Amino acid sequence: MNDELPITGARYSNRVRLLQALLRHPARSRAELGRQLGLSRATVTALLNELEQVGMVEQQTADEDRPPAIGRPPLQVSLARDAAFAVGLDFGHRHVRSAVCDLHGGIVADQWAATEVDDHPVASLNLAERLTVAALAEARVDRSQVIGVGAGLAAPVDSTGGEVHADGILSGWDGIEPAAELEQRLGLAVQVENDANAGAMGEHLFGAGRGVGDMIYLRLSAGVGLGLILGGRPYRGVTGVAGELGHIPTVENGLICRCGNRGCLETIASPVAVADLLSRSRGERIALPQLLELVRLGDRGARRAVADAGEAVGVAIAATVNVLNPALVIIGGELAAAGEVLLGPIRAAVERRAVVPAAQAVQIVQGALGEHAEVLGAAALPLARAPEALASRLAS
Repeated sequence: MNDELPITGARYSNRVRLLQALLRHPARSRAELGRQLGLSRATVTALLNELEQVGMVEQQTADEDRPPAIGRPPLQVSLARDAAFAVGLDFGHRHVRSAVCDLHGGIVADQWAATEVDDHPVASLNLAERLTVAALAEARVDRSQVIGVGAGLAAPVDSTGGEVHADGILSGWDGIEPAAELEQRLGLAVQVENDANAGAMGEHLFGAGRGVGDMIYLRLSAGVGLGLILGGRPYRGVTGVAGELGHIPTVENGLICRCGNRGCLETIASPVAVADLLSRSRGERIALPQLLELVRLGDRGARRAVADAGEAVGVAIAATVNVLNPALVIIGGELAAAGEVLLGPIRAAVERRAVVPAAQAVQIVQGALGEHAEVLGAAALPLARAPEALASRLAS
């Protein structure tokens, strides 16, 4: 007699719940899974045996870093890395990156190319297709193994319909539907997300924010963007515009920003703005890699330019810390490579300007994922559907 339940039945539901638990908390013992899911040991064992036979989960001995236990160490269960894959795309203002990621958030293959994304949407989408094809070939992953594609774009994205609010932010993309365009090119399901939100998800799931329920991710790249994780979940606002910190006016009668306002934080604190400022003071063109090298070598002008940007960022972050009271602020993007020269002034401004309980509760750290935060966060969008996709394979 076939005891397989329909896809909506208890067995399917338990499979999904177990796979979800392993996706969020890898390396769990059977006892821990049973307690977490409220299932008997026999049920957990039966489910794991079933999933292990088809290569969806794997077992290993307990982590050596844990305190030694009396008797035989328990086996720990994790999702099999190669049970499924996802593709992450990162559309920066000046680059496109494509990465194939496994279920542990490991990058199996990574392709990158410089391009002017803002004014050339079709060329950028075509480039994303070529990079993705190359990354899949490099990883030796067939498209049938790919759950889907996540794409981070440097513009607000409506969380309900996926509409990109390009006007004033990414004006060359007006009228473009990136998800539909990419699906047509790649033949895979595509979800689009704001790049800073993607970076926040990447650091939350795989980096410095792992296990932190309330955190902020600030991307200091060609633009300045803020991603929010509140209550353990991404927060986007009603129309996907939450976190546009880079377009908060900071300098009275300052430079005109690409959004149309004057003196936005982005005009003084993005890596491009800091490098331009130093270029004017030195009378020579300074690119971002040179800026970071000058900071490393202790150049006073470069360090001052970065520290001033950090001060401005800290003032804006202090207001956000007062409003949201997060446990963690993660600084990412290219300028984060300046390290303490940037982070020190940010921390000082937050300590000085945020209310004491909020300032004392928050940690401000450099991101752990570097240039891969956004592409990993983008891949996390389809990876979040991995439990249902894997469980459905067994039910079919």
